[in-house]
Amino acid sequence: MFLPILLIAALAIIVLSVLFTFVPVMLWISALASGVYVGIFTLIAMRLRRVVPSRIVNPLIKAHKAGLGLTINQLESHYLAGGNVDRVVNALIAAQRANIPLQFERAAAIDLAGRDVLQAVQMSVNPRVIETPMVAAVAKDGIEVKVKARVTVRANIDRLVGGAGEETIIARVGEGIVTTVGSSSTHKDVLENPDLISRTVLDKGLDAGTAFEILSIDIADVDVGKNIGANLQTEQAEADKRIAQAKAEERRAMAVAQEQEMKAKVVEMRAKVVEAESQVPLAMAEALRNGNLGVLDYMNVRNLDADTQMRSSIGRATDPSKPEK
Repeated sequence: MFLPILLIAALAIIVLSVLFTFVPVMLWISALASGVYVGIFTLIAMRLRRVVPSRIVNPLIKAHKAGLGLTINQLESHYLAGGNVDRVVNALIAAQRANIPLQFERAAAIDLAGRDVLQAVQMSVNPRVIETPMVAAVAKDGIEVKVKARVTVRANIDRLVGGAGEETIIARVGEGIVTTVGSSSTHKDVLENPDLISRTVLDKGLDAGTAFEILSIDIADVDVGKNIGANLQTEQAEADKRIAQAKAEERRAMAVAQEQEMKAKVVEMRAKVVEAESQVPLAMAEALRNGNLGVLDYMNVRNLDADTQMRSSIGRATDPSKPEK
């Protein structure tokens, strides 16, 4: 008698467990208690579409309490597109409290674009300070000036989709600093009037095409760096010296080559002299045979030659620098 009752009770418990697991009854009750009507079959359809009902209903309750007038279809379509529904609703509530015009479609587009729409709304209310790294620039007098700036920006919600980010702002500010310092006559002008950099950078309209609106640019630090002009002149002088040394070495090598060439010519001429002198004994012998030269004449020539050699030997003994003939 009790066995069928136990089976029915167990079956009822199982059915209720499955029902409460698959159908978020408590979430449906919470929505009704908050004044938001969500049909029970709508919640079941969310389960079938693999949508977590709590991620749709809870933001819908917040939106209803804030008076945004959003529909469940808008939130569910944004969830299915891969967006963060809770963050979008929080951004819309924050924008409404701050009197910032922001529609659900634009907020959803910003969220799907990968930007934090809630942070953008918060930045619109509370501007953010971006600090640039130390930017080095060289004035016309060759002195390096290092400048660090702080840029106060406010998010421009209308340009969040497709607008450039913080990196572009930092790059443009750095470009403006380099331009301003580079156009200064001396580095003292920059040190005396650092606000000149701020005015020049602001006049360029650096926030064009970005997701931010620049409110102010303040120079945080200005330091004097190296004397780049003197270093460049020193390096140029060193390069000129090396070029001059190379040309001098080239001329020396050419002179050495010419000297060797002249020595070779001297040796060649000496060889010709020796060759010519070798013809003298032959000519004398021919003259003796033909009777054109007597024996006495020949002996006088020999005596003259011996006397010349003796004088040469004496000259070398007194002056060793003279070469030997």
